[in-house]
Amino acid sequence: MKTDRHPSRLKFAAIIFAAVLASLAGCKRASTRAGGGGSQAAVPVQTAVAVQQDMPRQVESIGNVQAQRTVSVKSQVDGIIAEINFKEGEDVKAGDLLVTLDRRPFENSLRSAKADLANARAMADQAKADLDRYQRLDQQAVVSKEEYIQYVTKAETTKAQLQSREAAVSNAELQLGYTEIRAPIAGRTGQLLLHEGALVKANDNSFTLVTINQLAPIAVTYAVPERSLDEIRRALAAGRAEVTATERNSGLKREDGHLQFVDNTVDATTGMVTLKAIFPNTDVAFWPGQFVYVVTRVGVDPAAIVVPSTAVQNSQNGASVYILKQDSTVELRTVKVSRTAGDSTLISDGIKAGEVVVTDGQLRLLPGMKAESRQLSGAPINGKAAEAPKKS
Repeated sequence: MKTDRHPSRLKFAAIIFAAVLASLAGCKRASTRAGGGGSQAAVPVQTAVAVQQDMPRQVESIGNVQAQRTVSVKSQVDGIIAEINFKEGEDVKAGDLLVTLDRRPFENSLRSAKADLANARAMADQAKADLDRYQRLDQQAVVSKEEYIQYVTKAETTKAQLQSREAAVSNAELQLGYTEIRAPIAGRTGQLLLHEGALVKANDNSFTLVTINQLAPIAVTYAVPERSLDEIRRALAAGRAEVTATERNSGLKREDGHLQFVDNTVDATTGMVTLKAIFPNTDVAFWPGQFVYVVTRVGVDPAAIVVPSTAVQNSQNGASVYILKQDSTVELRTVKVSRTAGDSTLISDGIKAGEVVVTDGQLRLLPGMKAESRQLSGAPINGKAAEAPKKS
């Protein structure tokens, strides 16, 4: 009978085999615990609550501030500037005296025209008196018809000359009135380009005395895509096309604009339509030439379900949103997007008001996983997942 000459070696192998079995069993139990919901670590995410509210429909664009009316003031007669009656950059009213030209040449012309008028009136009176006398003689057949016709002709001629002299006097008075250059509109004056003693030419297209801009109210022109034209025209016809403009540098915002004009053509090269809105601008905050951010409100979507746009994920299967439920697990839900407005997205189906949606951290999630709502600092919100607010 043979006996094992190495019993200690067999005993050591048995111990090693038992240890391996125990280790495999422990790994299996740990894997089971990790796959279960009881001890799974929650994934930190950021969340927001879906809300139900009225959302305006609006068209966004970039616009340019323009004076509603601009007038380049010029002289209507040749003359020498005698007096400047305004200061650069000040507000003027319609009819205010701006510049006075030397009146003396025009006053002399007016006196000459009045003298010619007096002479023509005397000649016309004399011709009429002669005609009346010869008309009675003609009735008595004392003078010939040819002689009578000569006096009729002379009377008509002197009458026409009288009317011509009257027109000359009116024109001379008009020219004299042009020596006082007045503001045609109310507004703010610009830079004065000529001063006392300078010669101005009548209707000089190459030169302007001063430019007046109407600053209140003021206009904002901007362009919108062709696809928005129909909705904007309907809003304009219904009187609900409201316009908001924000100055880009200062952030100054005006919400009292009203759409006044839609151009009658679409630019074939850009596919854009030019619009103009009017703002009261009583404080003269907007200035011609500024660029502003323009929002045209054309309607409202009442009681819409709104979530942050970062909560919506798009794929070949459509849009989806992760919902954080009250048991701290997440659900991937397919939704229907109505439209996007800035940083918000309107959901037409798939979400109810008050549900909590995940806005950041979706890449680490799978349906059914645990999640914990955290702030940007990393601290949990109330120590647990955010819950939907209760309805009062």
